[in-house]
Amino acid sequence: MNIKIVFFSIVFLLQAPMFAQELITPEKAVSLALENNYGIKIAKTDVEIAENNADILNSGYLPTLTGNAGANYNLDDTEVGFSDGTNRVLNGAESSSYNASVDLDYTLFDGLGRSYDYKQFKETKQLTELQARETIENTIVQLFTIYYNVAELIENEDALSQTLTISKERLIRAEYQFDYGQANKLASLNAEVDINNDSISLMNTLQELNNAKRDLNFVLGNTIPDDFTIDTEVAFDNLYDKSELLAKTRDNNISILQVNKNIDINALGIKSETSAYLPTVGLSGSYGWNKNNNNAASFAAYSINTGLSAGLSLSWNLFDGGSTITNVRNAKVNLEAQKILKEQLLVSIVRDFNNAWDDYENKLRVYRLQEHNIKTAENNFDRTEEQFKLGQINSIEFRQAQLNLLNAELSRNQAKYLAKIAEMQMLQISGDLLNIEF
Repeated sequence: MNIKIVFFSIVFLLQAPMFAQELITPEKAVSLALENNYGIKIAKTDVEIAENNADILNSGYLPTLTGNAGANYNLDDTEVGFSDGTNRVLNGAESSSYNASVDLDYTLFDGLGRSYDYKQFKETKQLTELQARETIENTIVQLFTIYYNVAELIENEDALSQTLTISKERLIRAEYQFDYGQANKLASLNAEVDINNDSISLMNTLQELNNAKRDLNFVLGNTIPDDFTIDTEVAFDNLYDKSELLAKTRDNNISILQVNKNIDINALGIKSETSAYLPTVGLSGSYGWNKNNNNAASFAAYSINTGLSAGLSLSWNLFDGGSTITNVRNAKVNLEAQKILKEQLLVSIVRDFNNAWDDYENKLRVYRLQEHNIKTAENNFDRTEEQFKLGQINSIEFRQAQLNLLNAELSRNQAKYLAKIAEMQMLQISGDLLNIEF
């Protein structure tokens, strides 16, 4: 009895540090991932670039304002002939000129090309936001795949620890029986072999658990301490309506939304290319200052000009060798390709949803059966243990009941988390993943 007390005291001391572990709930895990995951950070920078491109500063609607300045110096040998027949020769005659101006250029009309380009930038920004949402959805599914793997390993560790404890108790019992001549040494040797096997299984599980925790921390951007635990509670209280989820899939699936956005962008691309058929009207204006210092051969020693100038220009590319026609044709083909891709996606997405729905339903049923199976295994083990203590069965039969219970627990743990992951994959396909509470 004293040996048992010492053993359980050691187990308690080993498990005591776990109470100080930080608990990472699903809500906290999602929050940390959204803020610190490297893939999501990169996606956010892409959205920022797209927002910059869709700004009025990149639209072509604003004028350009240019400042210019210059200076020239000349040193010439000049011979000048006058109308009265005289002439004059100047050697090393100096002259100079200076100018400065502010020039304004603005496109009044370019065939609506910049209007369609600006709309394309806006649509591209929304497409980038959809791509960022896809990254977030994939990251969340990846996050919970690892999260529930950690949860499964934690519960497996508990089950294996209990199995090891039972095996050690069995060894103590076998040694007592041997000491009092109630059993031979074989029972003790069998118990020692089982303890070694259980210890190896527990060690391997602990190693897998440590690796899985590192994987989870990586997805969270390495923002949590190495010593943490997670919430192993999983609920399957949601009652989903298949037809409702299927309708959401057609409307909100991220791939469908992206191809719809690409269709809009390509439709604007056709209009943008077609704008090349129309003329371009431009407005220019300038305010300038010019000064010329003439040499002695000129009638005026210097001249200064200051003033405004403005102009209106029209350019019409009547025929560019057929490049505009080709560009318009290709833009129409690209639009048609996106429409075909959408049809293909709709078919494949419906198929994927039906597969995901059936997979979730099947895994949920398996989990329910495993829950029932573990109760049977527990009842069987309890009765076997009583018979073993009474000496009505041998250690081999007891070990088999022990392994049956352990396998039932491990299978139950695996089935539970596989069902939860299947649920998330189904919600991702339906486009409803980001609308649930984790």
